[in-house]
Amino acid sequence: MKSFMRSFHLLLIASAAFLMVKCGEGSQAAAPAEEAIAVKVQPVTSSAYAPVLNYPGTIASKTEARPSFKTGGIIARIFVKEGDRVSKGQLLATLDLTEINAQVQQSAQNQEKSQRDLSRAQHLYEDTVASLEQLENARTQLTVAGEALRIAEFNRQYARIHAPENGVVLKKIMNEGEFAAAGAPVMELTGTAANDWVVRIGLADKDWATVKKGDKAIVNIDAYPGKPFTGIVSQTANAADPQSGTYETEIKVLPGSYRFAPGLFTTIRLQVAAQQQVSFIPIEALTEGDDDTGFVYVLNEDKKTVAKKPVTIAFLEKDRVAISGGLENVSSVITDGLGYLTPQSLVKVVP
Repeated sequence: MKSFMRSFHLLLIASAAFLMVKCGEGSQAAAPAEEAIAVKVQPVTSSAYAPVLNYPGTIASKTEARPSFKTGGIIARIFVKEGDRVSKGQLLATLDLTEINAQVQQSAQNQEKSQRDLSRAQHLYEDTVASLEQLENARTQLTVAGEALRIAEFNRQYARIHAPENGVVLKKIMNEGEFAAAGAPVMELTGTAANDWVVRIGLADKDWATVKKGDKAIVNIDAYPGKPFTGIVSQTANAADPQSGTYETEIKVLPGSYRFAPGLFTTIRLQVAAQQQVSFIPIEALTEGDDDTGFVYVLNEDKKTVAKKPVTIAFLEKDRVAISGGLENVSSVITDGLGYLTPQSLVKVVP
């Protein structure tokens, strides 16, 4: 009897252990597998592309001038006022010539005296009374006196300001009766010729490297909405501005029958001729971005797992991103379902 009870207990224990093992296997079989994330993909296109650059700027005249007197003096007359149109060579202002005329007269009399001294020395030398050195010194004095007269007459000539080009008086800096120091601007002028109008913009270094002289531009001026003007790059700087760090670029604009004025605000669209090879992806494929770097997700060869790839952003254009590096040998990128992805995710591609 005891032997029977011992066998019965052993049978119960074995049965319980068997049931526990079976229950464990059943629970493992019932555990759900990791669910695949539904994603969509879009193809990567590659092409040579010339980007369009947009920059603000203002209209200016290439022949802007700030005329001044060569010598200092009291301003006697200013013959124009702000806003006046002037012609090339027109007299704009003059100094009081009292002192300058006196300097010219003094130099002229000094030259006459030097001429008389030379004649006297010549006669004395012929009579062997004066030495050759005295004769040569007299000749030198005459030459010096003549040059002094030339300087005085030159200063009198530039005691008047004449218009260097056809233009408009933008601003009067000084008025009649004021003392004008030598070289101090008296007024500001701007040219009005049709081929004098330019827009100056400051290009970033990466854009400056692609812009060349002769590139075309579309110039939109706020004063003339809906009327684009044609521009052409006429000059690019060879060094960056030390204050802004940008490269000044000049774009020539032809007004046609329209009236331009300095300071008109413009928006420049530069069509760069130089092309670069880039890959285009939809903008929604970019999962992260910082300056010119970003990340995209691509399918691995098994089409069930993904890889997170760093890319270099060249520029943005509407609803697509130009990638200059990082997508070599990649034919498609994931565009939908990015918010749920990690590099360890399982995915399934849906149309």
